[in-house]
Amino acid sequence: MALSSFELRERLKTFSKCVCDGARLMVGQGDYETYAAHIRRTHPDLAPMTEKEFFRNRENARFGVGNTSGFRCC
Repeated sequence: MALSSFELRERLKTFSKCVCDGARLMVGQGDYETYAAHIRRTHPDLAPMTEKEFFRNRENARFGVGNTSGFRCC
C-alpha cells in the first residue's frame, strides 16, 4: 500500500519530532509542551513556568546548580 505525499510528510514530521525529543532527553532537556500540559492537567492551581524558566530549571538541574556537594554533570 503506497502512501500519499501528505501521509508521508506527516509520518516524517512525527518521526523527526520523536528523534528531536529523544535527543533533548538524552542531554537533560525535556519537552516544554509536555511539561506545560502535565502541569495544567495535574496541578490546575499552579501556573506553569515560562519556556525560558523551564529551560533554565532543566539546565540548573542538569549541572547541579545549587547542589552543596559540588559539581554534578550526570
